[in-house]
Amino acid sequence: MLNDLKIIVVLPAYNAARTLEKTVVEIPRDIVDEIILVDDASRDGTADLARGIGLTVVEHEQNRGYGANQKTCYGLALARGADIIVMLHPDYQYDPKLISVLADKVAGGDCDLALGSRFLDGGARAGGMPFYKFLFNRFLTKVQNVALGLNLSEYHTGYRAYERGALMKIPFEKFSNDFIFDNQLLVAAASLKLRVAEAPCPARYEKNSSSINFWRSVKYGFGVLALTVRAVWRRRD
Repeated sequence: MLNDLKIIVVLPAYNAARTLEKTVVEIPRDIVDEIILVDDASRDGTADLARGIGLTVVEHEQNRGYGANQKTCYGLALARGADIIVMLHPDYQYDPKLISVLADKVAGGDCDLALGSRFLDGGARAGGMPFYKFLFNRFLTKVQNVALGLNLSEYHTGYRAYERGALMKIPFEKFSNDFIFDNQLLVAAASLKLRVAEAPCPARYEKNSSSINFWRSVKYGFGVLALTVRAVWRRRD
């Protein structure tokens, strides 16, 4: 079934030269039609390296932020006719081989988007997730499950597969250019009653893996809470 669909993997990249090649080499090319890397004004030669290994590359002239990078990624994938769009961080934190599992869940028609979860198999802490991130993730996930009426193991994964029509329903161009973008997408999916599935995904927290620091994590957490309150308030109107 997957071979009958156009699958595009998008890599939102910023200074990812140290981990890009080992991420790309593990992407299952037998089912993936194209890999698009959007470089957010990296300073380490990420774009040149990506071209050298045969990726489709688009560069931002100035750093726009993580959310803005994804907006470019999704716009390009949709414009190039993708049936399934998989977003994967090129920092080698998530297992690229899981692309086939996530894409298959979407292709099978059981869900509109699929998430690679670091918590379904208890792999987050085993993979080296910092303890404060673990606590923040567990607290925010519990709050959002109660508020949004869902039962997800986490809302904060950066590994996702979208069905084309589902992604087109989400007004992602209106969302933040910062890290809260990922959470806005899921809150919007919940409000649109899109079907969400999960698959366990081991994660690696290595020194070369990108990660937001403690204070940006705190800012992100407050942003998630504010976003959730607004979503609940809108449902009451």
